[in-house]
Amino acid sequence: MLVFYSTRTLEGLVMLISVDPSNGLAIYDQIVRQIKFAIASEAVLPGELVPSVRELSKQVAVNPNTVARAYRELQNDGVLESVRGTGLLVTKAAPKHCRSERVSLIRERLRSVLKEAQLSQLDVDEIRQLAESELSQLNGRSAAGTAQGESV
Repeated sequence: MLVFYSTRTLEGLVMLISVDPSNGLAIYDQIVRQIKFAIASEAVLPGELVPSVRELSKQVAVNPNTVARAYRELQNDGVLESVRGTGLLVTKAAPKHCRSERVSLIRERLRSVLKEAQLSQLDVDEIRQLAESELSQLNGRSAAGTAQGESV
């Protein structure tokens, strides 16, 4: 499960990242995704410094090389940039890039689930009903309310 929280203190940005070694994604990739999702949702803003490799590796309890690899990928993607003598900060272009990538990632995952549903012989109406039911539950409404004509 990907969970990201950030708070701002007098000392700077504190990022709380949760990694799950059993979810099939490499740990560095989980860190990359969570940082990108945090930037996309404006929990982390352009110009803000991210925690040092040492700080984040200690917090997440992973090898510093894992965090360094995640940060290198984020730099290669133009999400983070190095500021000599200061650390890594979020670029001005990062929010737009991260929002776009977040949509692409979610679209890819949805496509995979929809393909699985089709392969299991569910028809389009059943798939749509399942999707609407799940969206209703996420929004705090009952599936019954949606079935009675309530819009999602």
